[in-house]
Amino acid sequence: MSLISIVSYVMMLVCVLVGVAFVTLLERKGLSYIQIRKGPNKVGYMGLLQPISDAMKLFTKEPTFSIVSNFLVYYMCPVFSLFISLIMWVVIPYEVGLLSFNLGMMFFLCCLSFGVYSTMIAGWSSNCKYSLLGSLRAVAQTISYEVSLALILLSFIILVGGFNFELFNKYQEFIWFVLVSMPLAYIWFSSCLAETNRTPFDFSEGESELVSGFNTEYSSGGFALIFMAEYASILFMSVLFVVVFLGSDFSKLFFYIKCVFIVFVFIWARGTLPRFRYDKLMYLAWKSYLPVSINYLVFFIGLKFFCFCIYN
Repeated sequence: MSLISIVSYVMMLVCVLVGVAFVTLLERKGLSYIQIRKGPNKVGYMGLLQPISDAMKLFTKEPTFSIVSNFLVYYMCPVFSLFISLIMWVVIPYEVGLLSFNLGMMFFLCCLSFGVYSTMIAGWSSNCKYSLLGSLRAVAQTISYEVSLALILLSFIILVGGFNFELFNKYQEFIWFVLVSMPLAYIWFSSCLAETNRTPFDFSEGESELVSGFNTEYSSGGFALIFMAEYASILFMSVLFVVVFLGSDFSKLFFYIKCVFIVFVFIWARGTLPRFRYDKLMYLAWKSYLPVSINYLVFFIGLKFFCFCIYN
């Protein structure tokens, strides 16, 4: 890896972390207006410095440690979670000297599967029944929706003929994939909600029945890292949704407007949808999403074969 690639990646991570700070502000302001109230408006102009104030408060608070927790594993899980959330950004195909490898989609699927381990081990190492229940829920729902996510990505791998995310920019120059595969876009987006533990699929947190679930025992810095990992994942999934379905010309401002809109839809979903019953997600993933994903996979295979026969 060249020096310019390392510097570019570090600069991007700084931008991602700043973006995470202001996504939290956007969420708090968005939810407050949905609930007809003002939200953060005291720190800085219209509350713009509220994320910095929150970060300072969280990282300077005294950490609390549960006596029965498995201390080393318990405190390393948030670090691992944030690491996974940030390392996934290498697959985004910026043309400014960043890493751009031909197996980006495979790397993304591997990181996606790794993400659940931090949640699972955090719940186990806390030695708290609520945390353990939350982590078990996370494992069960991951098995359910990641099958559909992988099949959708496999459909597009067949359509674009490679594993590099740069190919999506090339193939969506004239028409966006969302127009030819609208059901897949809906499935992908709702699976992203489940992947990032967002309403209506936030079963691993479940405040009403699990007292915040897998992160019940975390406070101060550990909680802040879990918080940052979640919002970095939301930002990443929003950018990836735009890359896969809405065209990905990174040199245009419109790309970033689309990303902000998708982030807002994440927040919109949280402000309007109630939490699903747990078995409803399983039913949705296995009985609804999986058949549609398989049908589209067969359709794209047939389409690719038809095009191959015509041009050869």
